[in-house]
Amino acid sequence: MTDFALDSLDLAALLSSRICHDVISPVGAIVNGLEVLEEEKDAEMRGFALDLIKKSARTASARLQFCRLAFGAAGSVGASIDTGDAEQVARGLFADDKTKLEWAVPRVLMPKNKVKLILNLCLIAAAAIPRGGLIKVAMSDTDGMTRIIVDATGPNARIASHVPQLLAGNPEGSSVDAHGIQAYYTGLVADAADLKLSLTASGDTVRIEAVPATAEAVASACA
Repeated sequence: MTDFALDSLDLAALLSSRICHDVISPVGAIVNGLEVLEEEKDAEMRGFALDLIKKSARTASARLQFCRLAFGAAGSVGASIDTGDAEQVARGLFADDKTKLEWAVPRVLMPKNKVKLILNLCLIAAAAIPRGGLIKVAMSDTDGMTRIIVDATGPNARIASHVPQLLAGNPEGSSVDAHGIQAYYTGLVADAADLKLSLTASGDTVRIEAVPATAEAVASACA
């Protein structure tokens, strides 16, 4: 990471803003649906409102469960997380017709920062294909050397120009806003897990890869 460091209070505030942004839309839809139920007598409209409430409640719940693992403490320092739980919340988040998820991560207990990194890479991958597509998540762990690969494939797949700088902890203008905090946080988590991130693009696929930072340093020294 670079010398840039975000104040801990600002980091907490920006992450909170990001989570609220993700949840406020479905919660607002629930409120709207309840208002329709209170005022509307037409059976068809009431049925539509109930469907809206049910769908929005599922969406809000899925997003909160995802955020709990991706951003939350999820246990004390040094705690591990079941990758099966991570798969469950990721599938809940992408449970729609627009984006499909392929999960090739063995079910094991992993250090929480590595699991949080996988989930945050899924968010970056999803942002790379706003029109939808396929997200493939794969992980291998040989002799304690973890490698994570997340591919996002879809029409005009691309990574926003500011994302690589945020992942590297070197934000443009030495400032981070609520829009960029998730990518910056992902870089912090990767650093805490001693993993180095790289981004590549080929055709309609964007690949995000995390490899041990120590292994990369050794490889560079031997080159």
